[in-house]
Amino acid sequence: MKKLVLFAAVLMVSLFGINDAKAQVSLNINIGSQPVWGPTGYDHVDYYYFPDIDAYYYVPSAQYIYLNAGRWVWTNNLPAQYGNFDLYRTYKVVINKPKPYLQNNFYVTRYSRYKNYGGRQAVIRDSREAKYYVVKGHPNYSQRQVTVVRPERNRPRNIKVVKHVDQNDNRRPDRNGEQNHRNNHR
Repeated sequence: MKKLVLFAAVLMVSLFGINDAKAQVSLNINIGSQPVWGPTGYDHVDYYYFPDIDAYYYVPSAQYIYLNAGRWVWTNNLPAQYGNFDLYRTYKVVINKPKPYLQNNFYVTRYSRYKNYGGRQAVIRDSREAKYYVVKGHPNYSQRQVTVVRPERNRPRNIKVVKHVDQNDNRRPDRNGEQNHRNNHR
């Protein structure tokens, strides 16, 4: 009887372990789709909520969602009434739930303290993390190439950044690593 109970316990633990492994494999990453004004620290974002203007941004379609005459409107650009709205300085709330605008009262109440937020939120454009170099509009987007090196046994995943080499550069490093100019006099 003890062997049967022990076998059942081991079987249940292994089944839970399989479900956890499946959940880890299905992790969705959309860093390259996020806008340069988005906050850093998120590998996946569905929506951003802007407490300052009570509007949303849907990352997959790159569209803004805001209320207009009692209806939610989806557009590629914010309307003229938000002309002074600065996406880089405003506070952005990351929401990874479907259609958060349908529960707008919840988000308005929960994040009202961030309206006219005077602090600083780190944005992708200003980040020097190599993972953000895939975001179009990042200062290093076209200047650097990111190569992911496969991890060896139990080693952490390494990211190697290879600098873009300018073909017109006259400088050549000497043996000590210092820069020498080929043409010191002109």
